[in-house]
Amino acid sequence: MWADRSVCPVDVDTNRQVCLSSRVPTPSARERILDTAFALFYARGIRAVGVDLIIAESGVAKATFYRHFPAKDELVLAYLDKVDGVWTGQLKAAAAAAGEAPAEQLVGLFDALGTACRRDGYRGCAFINAAAESQPGTPVHERTVAHKQSVLGWVRGLAADAGAADPDGLARSLVLLLDGGLADGALAADPGAAVAARRTAELLVAAALPVAA
Repeated sequence: MWADRSVCPVDVDTNRQVCLSSRVPTPSARERILDTAFALFYARGIRAVGVDLIIAESGVAKATFYRHFPAKDELVLAYLDKVDGVWTGQLKAAAAAAGEAPAEQLVGLFDALGTACRRDGYRGCAFINAAAESQPGTPVHERTVAHKQSVLGWVRGLAADAGAADPDGLARSLVLLLDGGLADGALAADPGAAVAARRTAELLVAAALPVAA
């Protein structure tokens, strides 16, 4: 389906309105369900949000909901996939904005932390929150672990490219620092925490790289 968002400016020569159609696709039922779940799961927690509330807030029929998501866990996994895409994209964008050198990117990725912690309604890391609400070995818990391992692998690659003597150790330290910053941002709500995390990352990276001759 499409929504018509026509713009009708006045032609100064003829003094008549000229409508320029700007039709944009309306969200599908699946997108509405997922967008609603995204907001509610993050704001209230996965266990606290029931299927009936998501159905009501998204404006879809119950049959439509279950056609797209036969079980709540399937919706939770889709939610985590969406969070993964958003957060990983923000991390990589912040790293790329810091410069071309891998060492600069290892520090620059922490700028994404500062942006996240300043956002209204920030409640910490969605994956840590989901892990706390799920049992080890379940698909939801495994999805949270997979995300963390993916971030760790990416940071490890940057550390190796930067020439770190122990890229595994540096990556592990930086990811722990990142997760700590995400948690502190929700607990203390102190914007200075992200700045402190970035400064600590600078020290860790500098200490891990070989000294130039």
